[in-house]
Amino acid sequence: MYAIVEINGQQFKAEAGKKLFVHHMQNVEAGATVEFDKVLLVDNDGNITVGAPTVEGAKVVCEVNSALVKGEKVLVFHKKRRKGYRKLNGHRQQFTELTIKEVLA
Repeated sequence: MYAIVEINGQQFKAEAGKKLFVHHMQNVEAGATVEFDKVLLVDNDGNITVGAPTVEGAKVVCEVNSALVKGEKVLVFHKKRRKGYRKLNGHRQQFTELTIKEVLA
């Protein structure tokens, strides 16, 4: 059984026991339980239910493993040729690590 759920504006495939890295959630602590009710699709052993826009009564229950995880560093380099202009900028995206406990439909 799996579900497609919307978390912080992004869609994820949620299965029990799977780990997700979602954009940083502000007011959560490690070990807390979080529920998401914006379930867009549920597949229950081949029986597919598509919401319009969401599936009524379906939700995904998650546990927060780590409230703040930093992603890989991405380097952004700008250069204008023959002008002596070079700029290097780095960015590390912040994530929250979730473990899916169960999908209720």
